[in-house]
Amino acid sequence: MAIPEHKLEEVLRRVDMLGLVGRYVELKRSGKDHKGRCPFHQEKTPSFYVYPEKKRFKCYGCEAGGDAFTFIQRYLGKTFLDTVRDLAGEVGVDLEGAEDPTARERAQLREATELAAAHFSQRLWDAQKGAAARAYLAGRGVTEETARRFGLGWAPAAWSELGDRFLQVGTVEFALKAGLIQPRAKGEGYFDFFRNRLMIPIRSPEGRPVGFGGRLMEGDEGPKYLNSRESALYHKSDTLYGMDQARDEVRRRKGAVLVEGYFDCIGLQQAGVRHAVALCSTTLTPGHLTLLQRSGAQGLTLLLDGDDAGLKAVERLAGPLLAAGMATRVALLPTGDDPDVFARREGAAGVESLLGSALPLTAYLFSACLSAGRDASFEDKMQALERLRPVAGALPVGLHRSAFLSAMARHFGLPAGQLEATLHGRAPEAVRPVPKSSGQGAPPRLPGRLELLYAAALLRAPGLVQQDVHRAGDELSHLGLRVLLGRVTSGEDAEDAVAELAEPLQRALEGAAAQLPGEQSLLEQGFGRLCQRLKLEAVERQLKALQQHIAAWTGELDEETRQALQRASELSALRQRLKADSNSGSGIKSPMQSV
Repeated sequence: MAIPEHKLEEVLRRVDMLGLVGRYVELKRSGKDHKGRCPFHQEKTPSFYVYPEKKRFKCYGCEAGGDAFTFIQRYLGKTFLDTVRDLAGEVGVDLEGAEDPTARERAQLREATELAAAHFSQRLWDAQKGAAARAYLAGRGVTEETARRFGLGWAPAAWSELGDRFLQVGTVEFALKAGLIQPRAKGEGYFDFFRNRLMIPIRSPEGRPVGFGGRLMEGDEGPKYLNSRESALYHKSDTLYGMDQARDEVRRRKGAVLVEGYFDCIGLQQAGVRHAVALCSTTLTPGHLTLLQRSGAQGLTLLLDGDDAGLKAVERLAGPLLAAGMATRVALLPTGDDPDVFARREGAAGVESLLGSALPLTAYLFSACLSAGRDASFEDKMQALERLRPVAGALPVGLHRSAFLSAMARHFGLPAGQLEATLHGRAPEAVRPVPKSSGQGAPPRLPGRLELLYAAALLRAPGLVQQDVHRAGDELSHLGLRVLLGRVTSGEDAEDAVAELAEPLQRALEGAAAQLPGEQSLLEQGFGRLCQRLKLEAVERQLKALQQHIAAWTGELDEETRQALQRASELSALRQRLKADSNSGSGIKSPMQSV
């Protein structure tokens, strides 16, 4: 969406920066400015400042800073476009004509959804109409405080209570678009989509309802859950239930607990596990992982039933998680328990103890699929490979896939090359000796200097890969290096792996190794700076490509260009952070200083 710059500037001029930040951060006057504890990192001494006249914020502890757009994007994990829309609405800046055609529809859907949420809530707390629903919640251990905090509601069995409300206020068209009412098959009029159901509002990260899940009361006939259809306001693939309640704790812990049901999330949060979120009747998607990462999550723990259904859920979720490089652990409940039952019985301490014993995702997968490991029978190995084929198939060629297959090969006791060929349904390529350089023909392409330094550092200290918080290894363009590092970081001997490389690449790596500092502490510090630079180069390349695409855009704003604009905005923000980190003096005085 192309919003003119003067519109963006007008929004920023009208925003009360002090009032905006003050919603989320406790601020105290400091001269003409205000300060408080930074919401983006843990600190005891306030180093977070808001400058009302400049309409900027700055943390002198973690270097976070920017304008109102930056703050809302970072704190709520929202996209730039959603941030602009919401702030423009708050301060009365009309973006109509500058926005894409779906903007008005989104506003209409939001109005209808908020009216429905208020209607359902009123019915739940009605002394008579909501009595059965309140009794059901009490039977599930949900307190009144929790029910109100999550905005739970009740849709009576009447055919058109909600529809009549929309008729009264003249917004039937909005309700139809939101899927809250439907036209009658015969005659005129409408009937309510949700009837005789406990209503669970699905909210955006900032707390606005965007859709609903409707839970059928025990003993009634019909599907257990009905869910809102997707719309311009609600996208299941980008929404996690409970994120509005969990975002502060997710940021504080730098991680989240993922469950599969609405009441699992509610039960965990009520017990004190405030970083729990749930999927909204869909599988895990890159959009969910992006939302988690924007909210500050660097890791994820799957909390699932300890039965066959739990194992299948792990296998279903593993592919996207491994492909994204999200550090993931698996915690399994006792057989017969689900998360909310376990949390109600054991409390927060019991849940935290269970989470503390969680296994790394790949270790759990391999053990669950082939508990005997390399000692298993041929038949069991082949059966396990079939189960893991979809997981491996979700991993793109690169470091993550190489590392996954190398680890699997060790557990199964099978050659990595044969294993990959089997998983991808093709005959393995013959292994040929790498020819030594003869000086004839075109020389092989060598990696760039930063990639060589990155690889040389990991060859010396493979454990450094855990410090690659920017996941710069995913950006390596030289496939040979990606395969090499996949093997080395999975436990293979570095010398053996390097010996199989072509001689020019071996010499290039030797030259890069000579530039590394000798002391381990200096190497670790310099490696962090190196990752920043590698990631920054990749971001610059991606931005250039996106800007070329955007520059060539003519005519109506299509979905591809809209996504390109959004991605360019995100990459620009990332570039700014990387440059800020690089300029903050976090490098080292070493041979890597020039990186």
